[in-house]
Amino acid sequence: MALVRLLCAGVEGIDGFPVHVEVHRTEPITGIGRTTVVGLPDSAVRESIERVIPALTSSGLTPRASDHIVVNLAPADRRKEGPAFDLAIALGLAASLDDNRLNGVGLDTMVLAELALDGSLRPVRGALSCALAARDAGCTRFICAPANAQEAAVVAGLTVHAPRDLAECCAWLRAGLAVAPVVTPQDAGDLQGHIPCLSDVRGQDHAKRALTIAAAGGHNALFIGPPGSGKTMLARRLPGLLPPLSVAESLEVTRVHSVSGLLTGGGLMRERPFRSPHHNVSGVGLIGGGSHPRPGEVSLSHHGVLFLDELPEFPRQILETLRQPLEDGFLTISRAHGRLRFPSRCMLMAAMNPCPCGYLGHPTRRCTDSADAVHRYRARISGPLLDRIDLHLEVPAQRPELLSGAGSGETSATIRGRVVAARERMVARQGCANATLDSKGLRTHLAADQDGLDLLHQAVEELGLSARAMDRIGKVARTIADLDGRERVRIDDLAEAIGYRVLDRAGG
Repeated sequence: MALVRLLCAGVEGIDGFPVHVEVHRTEPITGIGRTTVVGLPDSAVRESIERVIPALTSSGLTPRASDHIVVNLAPADRRKEGPAFDLAIALGLAASLDDNRLNGVGLDTMVLAELALDGSLRPVRGALSCALAARDAGCTRFICAPANAQEAAVVAGLTVHAPRDLAECCAWLRAGLAVAPVVTPQDAGDLQGHIPCLSDVRGQDHAKRALTIAAAGGHNALFIGPPGSGKTMLARRLPGLLPPLSVAESLEVTRVHSVSGLLTGGGLMRERPFRSPHHNVSGVGLIGGGSHPRPGEVSLSHHGVLFLDELPEFPRQILETLRQPLEDGFLTISRAHGRLRFPSRCMLMAAMNPCPCGYLGHPTRRCTDSADAVHRYRARISGPLLDRIDLHLEVPAQRPELLSGAGSGETSATIRGRVVAARERMVARQGCANATLDSKGLRTHLAADQDGLDLLHQAVEELGLSARAMDRIGKVARTIADLDGRERVRIDDLAEAIGYRVLDRAGG
C-alpha cells in the first residue's frame, strides 16, 4: 500500500485555488484492479486516468494492472474542472511504485499540466491564476508545460520549471529540482508598433479631439455617422492613445485572458485589449457566465476598450446588462454553488448610423426613413445606457478632396504623451490611479467658475438631463482642463463637454 500527496490547483472564475491530489495504491490478493477519481471531478478530470496510464507507459513507468488506485482531489466540496490534474495524478502514481519512487516533489511544489498519450506536457487554462494561488499557499516551485511557463514565471517568489514530457519531469525529480533548469520571464518589448496611427485618419478633427478626451479621462464614447465616415477607423486607433499598462494592470489583464485560453504569447500582456464582438453575440458571450462560468467580452476588455459597432443592432436586453459592469467596474455572477466576481473596468466605445438607412444628414445622399423610423431606431438604446456614455457626437461624411489628400494631424504617440500627462495630473490631485471620479470626488475636484456652473445647471434644466448625466458632463469638463494643464475648469470647458451630448440635445 502506498499513499502519495501532491499539490495542484483548480480555477473558479478567474481565481485559482490549491487542490491536494492524494493517490492511494493497493495491491489486491485477487481480482483485477480498478481506478476511481473522487472529489467532485468533471468529465475531463474523470477521463484523466485514461490519459495518465498511456503516458506513464510511454515514459517507461507502467503501473501494475492489478493495482487498486483511488485518486482524491481535496477539498472535496469544490468542483474540479479540466485536464490540469493529469501531471499531478501521473506523478502520484509514479511515486507510489517502489521501483520508481521520486524525490523532490512535495507540498512546496505545485504541478500543473495536461498529458498527451506519449507523455508530452500540454498547456492548460488559468496557469497564471494557479501560479498566484501556489505563491499564496506558500509554494516555492511550480512545474508546468513549456507553453504555460512564461505566464507562470512572472509571479515573484516562484521558481518555475517546464519539462517537455513526463519522463523528463521524473528525471528532474529523481535528481532533485535544485539542479533542474529554471524558466526566466522574458521582456515583452514595445508592443505599440502595430497599432494604427491616428494621423492616418483624414479630417474628422472634432472626432479626434473627442477621442483624445475619452482616452485621457477613461470616458465612454458613442460616434454617430453615415457608413464610411471613419467611425471604426477612429475606434481602432484608441488603444494607441492610452497610457501603457502598469504591472498590476498587466497582471489582471493577463489573468483574465489566461483563464479564457486566449494568451497567444508568453509573459504578461503589455498591450491594452481591444475587443469588438459582433452584434449577434449572446448575453453570456458579452457579460460572461454559463454553466461553467467564464469571462465575457466585457471582462476580456478589462483595462482596455470594448468596441460595439452598429450599437442599435445589439438586442436591447443584452445592452441593458452592460449598465452595472460599466458603472461598478466589476460584475457578479451568481450560481447555486456560489458567486463569482469578474473585473470589467473598460472603456465602452460604440458606433451607430444616424438612422436605419444610414444617410440622415448626408451632404449628397437622401435619407429614405421617416421620422418615426428614425425615432424607433434610436430608441433601441435606452436612456439609462446613454447616461453612462460620456461623449456622443456626430462623425459626418468627409469631402472627396479631403480623403484623397495626404494624412495630417498629430500622431498617436504625440497625443498619447498629452494623455499620460493629463492622467498624471488626475492621479496627483485624487491620490489614486483611477482616473474616473465619483459624485463626491467630482464636487471636490471640479473647481469650476460660477459662470460655468450656471451654464451647466441651465443645460440640465433645458435638456432634461439626469443627475448622472450632469456628473458625466462635469467629469468630461475636468478632463478637458487637465489636458490643457489647468487647475480650474472654465466655462469653455463645460460648454465643450455639453456639446458632446448630441443625442440629449436632439431629444434622444
